Amino acid sequence: MELARINLAMAILLFSKAVILHAGGDSGPVDWAGDLDPPPKEKLTYLHFYFHDVPSGHHETAFKIAEATITNKSDTLFGLLVAADDPLTVGPEPTSRIIGRAQGIYALASRDEITILMAMYYYFTEGKYNGSSISIFGRNAVAHKHREMPVVGGTGVFRLARGYALSTHYSSDAENGDIIEYNVTVFHY
Repeated sequence: MELARINLAMAILLFSKAVILHAGGDSGPVDWAGDLDPPPKEKLTYLHFYFHDVPSGHHETAFKIAEATITNKSDTLFGLLVAADDPLTVGPEPTSRIIGRAQGIYALASRDEITILMAMYYYFTEGKYNGSSISIFGRNAVAHKHREMPVVGGTGVFRLARGYALSTHYSSDAENGDIIEYNVTVFHY
């Protein structure tokens, strides 16, 4: 009985190999990738815009969705979770032309300094990037004037995006919230 199983396994293996070799015709094995177009060349794009995060007031764009029991006792608001739908604009003025939205969540994630973990989707609604997006996921040390965060993906023009976003605190006030300047370097196809 054992010899019959071994013979059957050998017959299947030889038959499979014969089918693969025959599929290649007289020229040998098939080059499965030969019929595909070569991958497109990678592009490099620089983006510059302003991010407006307004956590209070009558034009609120960021909302608390959860907090830990320690949050109110923490100098860094550790444990706070916020959902945001923030405008992206051409200039720093709140009345500047809106070119997209930053949508996602961020959590205050440090006991020692005001630092957020961002999971944001920057969706562009105007110009040649209309309908395209980049995704930023990473640490944002808000207390630092200049911050660097990774671009981990994208859609549309920015398909398969990777790169980095440099953000600089531009201004803060009670009515307009935080205005952040972004310079983004994106590699994409």
